[in-house]
Amino acid sequence: METTMVRSDENTKSVRFPKEIDDRLALLSRKLGRTKRLLVMQMVDYFYKSKKDPADLNDEVLKKELLSGVNRILSFIRKQEGDLLVPVYSMLDELTAMVKLMGSLSKTIAEGQLKGNSALGESLAYAKLMDVNLKKLIAALGEKETLKSSFRKILEHYIAQRETLGWPVSATKKEELARQVRQAVEKL
Repeated sequence: METTMVRSDENTKSVRFPKEIDDRLALLSRKLGRTKRLLVMQMVDYFYKSKKDPADLNDEVLKKELLSGVNRILSFIRKQEGDLLVPVYSMLDELTAMVKLMGSLSKTIAEGQLKGNSALGESLAYAKLMDVNLKKLIAALGEKETLKSSFRKILEHYIAQRETLGWPVSATKKEELARQVRQAVEKL
C-alpha cells in the first residue's frame, strides 16, 4: 500500500484582470518590494480591516475621521484652556498685583524704620544731653547747699565776732573782721 501524498494547493482561486492593471500591479509590487500575490493579499486585508471603500479615491471617510479627531482635540484644548489656563493666568495677575503691593509696603516699612532709627538716635542723643545736664544740676544743687552752709557759718562767725567787739570798736578791729569775712567768702 503505497500512500501518496497529495499536496493541496491553497491558491485555488484566481482573479482575472486586464493587462494594464497587471502592469500597474507589477510596478507597484516592484516599488514596494513585494510579490504581486502578497501585495494583493495585503490590499484585501487593508480594506477589510480599515473598512474603507476602494472606490473612494479621495478617502472622504479618512478625512472625516481626521477632521473629527482634530475637532475633538481642539475641543479638549479649549476645555483645558477654560478650566486650567484662564484661572492660572488670572491667579498670575493677582499674584503680580500682590507682589507689587508687597514691594511698596516693604518699601514704606523700610522708610519708616529708617525714620524711626533716626528719631531713636536723636532721642538717645537728647537723653544723653539731659543726663549730663541733670548731673551738672545735681552737682550744682549739692554745691549750692554746701555754699549756703558755708555762708551761714561765715555769717554766724561775723555776727558772733561783731557782738564781742561791742559798739565803740576801733576802726582797725572792724577792718580786720571785714577782711576775714571777705577772705572766707572768697574761699567759697
